[in-house]
Amino acid sequence: MLVVQKYGGSSVADAERIRRVARRVAGVRSEGHSIVVVVSAMGDTTDDLINLVKEITNSPPEREMDMILSTGEQVSIALLAMAIKETGVPAISLTGVQVGIMTDNAHTKARILEVRTDRLKKELDAGNIVIVAGFQGVDDANDITTLGRGGSDTTAVALAVALKADLCEIYTDVDGVYTADPRIEPNAAKLDVVFYNEMLELANLGAVVLHPRSVELAMQYSIPLHVRSSFNHNLGTIVKEVDSMERSLVVTGVAYDLNVAKIGLYDVFDKPGIAYKLFKSLADNKINVDMIIQSATRDERNDISFTCSRDDLHKALSVVQEILPEIGASGMTSNDNVAKVSIVGAGMVSNPGVAAMMFGALAEEGINLEMISTSEIKTSCVIEEGEAKRAIQILHDKFNLAKETDS
Repeated sequence: MLVVQKYGGSSVADAERIRRVARRVAGVRSEGHSIVVVVSAMGDTTDDLINLVKEITNSPPEREMDMILSTGEQVSIALLAMAIKETGVPAISLTGVQVGIMTDNAHTKARILEVRTDRLKKELDAGNIVIVAGFQGVDDANDITTLGRGGSDTTAVALAVALKADLCEIYTDVDGVYTADPRIEPNAAKLDVVFYNEMLELANLGAVVLHPRSVELAMQYSIPLHVRSSFNHNLGTIVKEVDSMERSLVVTGVAYDLNVAKIGLYDVFDKPGIAYKLFKSLADNKINVDMIIQSATRDERNDISFTCSRDDLHKALSVVQEILPEIGASGMTSNDNVAKVSIVGAGMVSNPGVAAMMFGALAEEGINLEMISTSEIKTSCVIEEGEAKRAIQILHDKFNLAKETDS
């Protein structure tokens, strides 16, 4: 059996944890399996590198950011390979470039285009455990690229797809996927199974246990994922295809995202092509837009509001400022003191009134809704940042998601 495992930064945060992972990986090999291991940078290494960059410049070139951020994984893969060899098992570390993880040239947010498996298969055939640097690849100009935060998950799933692996395990510092962030809601329950579409929504809406692109890729190629803790041997959460449209839970989980900013434009021309010009300009600058609201027309003008990540706010404001005269806007405003809270569940498809229950629960507690977005299996609201954690607890209680306790 061919197994792909991914270990996050907390799992390899220090020498002892790296040795623990090494023993675990060697154990899988002793059972007769071939194994590829994807590793993130140690602990807070990526944050430390970003802070170091900030001491040099507030506007770092994205290509150079990729050069420096990719070094974190290079340290962890080498150390893990050494630790595995100390157990008497052959291992080799490979960077994304050495593996042949080919990406586009969107530095800091690159997308994987192809995985060239020749080197991987050669090392596996030679009997090695292959340790691969997550989060990184190389473009057609031979420049190092990175996949964005959480990109190691995507690396692992992409390798599992390319190698036709039998199993893809994502190891982290929690036991699996929960109905809410256990750090916010102590009564959050671990889910044994989550469907791809639910997990994709939860990941996009702020649940950091899996990166959205990794879930999207797993769903596209029907690769089941097992999310579990690297600190114990408990079963975690299986992420897989929907096996029934009827769910026992109407709402599967609640999520929040603090990496949100809101931009509003006043008195935009109400005529065809204006929204296209605005959002095409943002897309050309690789700025992802989430929620969009357009107000009712008055005097052939309207207001447009949208959200993006706080990370992209400065760039988005520059893009919007440049296009203001072309779209006729009289001004704009922004606010990064907001958060997004969401409910997700495949059972919402066949149960009307769920959104109203969400709005009512928040209203009863005096939480104002600034923006609303819905789909078949999720409802999201933008609220004040300071209300986010309380909102999660309110909604978790409203939809009876608490773990069962002994009476």
